[in-house]
Amino acid sequence: MEQRDLNEKRLTLPQVKKILDSVGEDALDQFQRRTLDYVSKFSKVNNKTAEKLLKKIVHDFHVDEADAVQIVNCMPESVEELRVFLAGGRKIVEPTKLEAIVKLLDETMAPK
Repeated sequence: MEQRDLNEKRLTLPQVKKILDSVGEDALDQFQRRTLDYVSKFSKVNNKTAEKLLKKIVHDFHVDEADAVQIVNCMPESVEELRVFLAGGRKIVEPTKLEAIVKLLDETMAPK
């Protein structure tokens, strides 16, 4: 039997939606259709915006990718909400950075 290496990649909800949309709803099984329904309802931004936010949060604010994915998925609206995602204790994020992340998320969600 052929042995393959598997890689794990964390995805935001909009990224999952893009993948499932590309497969086509007719080709999805019941579990995948439910997942598509969930990500369609709970994605707060589109795929391109999610990818930009993810890169910016990881690179500019030095947040772990796993935490950044959860931040983009939930789009916290205050510093207190944001701290919930960063409370793992691995490293302390400065209050000014937390405020900057919240401001970035607010600007993204603001109607244009």
